[in-house]
Amino acid sequence: MTDQKLTRSGEVSTDTAVMRALKKIRTPAKQRNRELGLLLFAIAVYGAAIVLVQLGVNGAVESGYLMLAGIPALLALVLHVRLRLRARDADPFVLPIATVLTGLGIAMIYRIDLAVGLKGWDATAIRQIAWAAIALVAALLVVIFVRNYRVLFRYTYLSGLIGILLLLLPFVPGLGTDQNADVWVSLGFVSFQPGELAKIALAIFFAGYLVRTRESLTSTGTRFLFMTWPRARELGPLLIIWLVSLGIIVLQRDLGTGLLIFGMFVAMLYVATGKTSWVLIGVVLAATGAFLASRVLPYVNGRFTNWLDAFNPAVVDADGGSYQLTQGIFGLAHGGLFGTGLGQGRPYITPLSQSDYIVPSLGEELGLVGLFAILALYMVFASRGIRVGLAGQDDFGKLLATGFSFTIALQVFIMVGGVTRVIPLTGLTTPFLAAGGSSLVANWIIVAFLLRISDAVRSRPRVVIG
Repeated sequence: MTDQKLTRSGEVSTDTAVMRALKKIRTPAKQRNRELGLLLFAIAVYGAAIVLVQLGVNGAVESGYLMLAGIPALLALVLHVRLRLRARDADPFVLPIATVLTGLGIAMIYRIDLAVGLKGWDATAIRQIAWAAIALVAALLVVIFVRNYRVLFRYTYLSGLIGILLLLLPFVPGLGTDQNADVWVSLGFVSFQPGELAKIALAIFFAGYLVRTRESLTSTGTRFLFMTWPRARELGPLLIIWLVSLGIIVLQRDLGTGLLIFGMFVAMLYVATGKTSWVLIGVVLAATGAFLASRVLPYVNGRFTNWLDAFNPAVVDADGGSYQLTQGIFGLAHGGLFGTGLGQGRPYITPLSQSDYIVPSLGEELGLVGLFAILALYMVFASRGIRVGLAGQDDFGKLLATGFSFTIALQVFIMVGGVTRVIPLTGLTTPFLAAGGSSLVANWIIVAFLLRISDAVRSRPRVVIG
């Protein structure tokens, strides 16, 4: 009798402990309050950056522009309210990080506009504020209408078709623009880069496809060098994506997008199978493709020449040479450890300092410490997304979250590595920071998907995620 009572009391205490643990995991109010605090801090950093730019350049604060710059901050608060009402378990770090990165980008673009004398709609910062507002509205719409991300699994192949069509859109007569790379589409009053939206559609396609073919891709292969290598017939999907990436590099003259799409597929393939051999094969294929492109394509060969011999006067002065790269490096050197201060440097000397070279611009005025802080924000952003993905209940959500997060991380690595001469330049934009509406909209849509996936994971937890 006594033993039965002890057993029952033990069961009750165990059940109580489990319930307490589950309640501890599900702390939506605390998560949203944490998000609100971080979001207010991010908005404060954004506003302080705008004020410091105005004081550094003009010596006075312009309240009108400050109010205009507050529109994205207001929309971020609206998105927070929506999350508090309909996605209470969403990750509390993703939204504040995206907000502060977007704000710092607007502040630096504004600083360059002041230096070159751009005003009104001609100012890049004004257009960036408008695009930031559009991006936040797009993210809000995704949060509202995509209540269950698993619905996207039904449209796996449709998403793949949409991604391919978006990549081919610049080749449509009358839509493509005559620029260095065939990646832009002009609709008369606005130009955008469909490849940025294509990466979202292709991520959905890759996730759905790998879920359907996971068993065949993880089948037993040949054991060699402490790893299990896939059979030759299982290499088909990887080779197809590799050829598509090479096609993008050749036809669109866009090294960055091809590398990004291939890297995203390899990362998702590794998450789906858990085989390191897939990563090694992917690295070998990427290196082979880059080598062949550098030998066959003049523009890729020029990128490698600028990378290997950047400070050669003949290369610097050549048409399409390394002048832009060297100026960015000189700007980083001028900033030193703590930077010149916002509005006190000369980032405008570097061509495209508000878009392709916004990282050296920020590094010059914020210093190495400030630049490392920005990179740390990207690391936290990517880690939160990957952590949410690994805690997911279904393979589709796991692959989608990790794919989106790795795409952002890979894009940052490629961009920062290019402007710092670690790797050749690719032409990609830095997520959230660089001027460009299509990139900003696409990245905020990714933010919305990560919020939705994290809400689903936390509301039905499988493992503890902090």
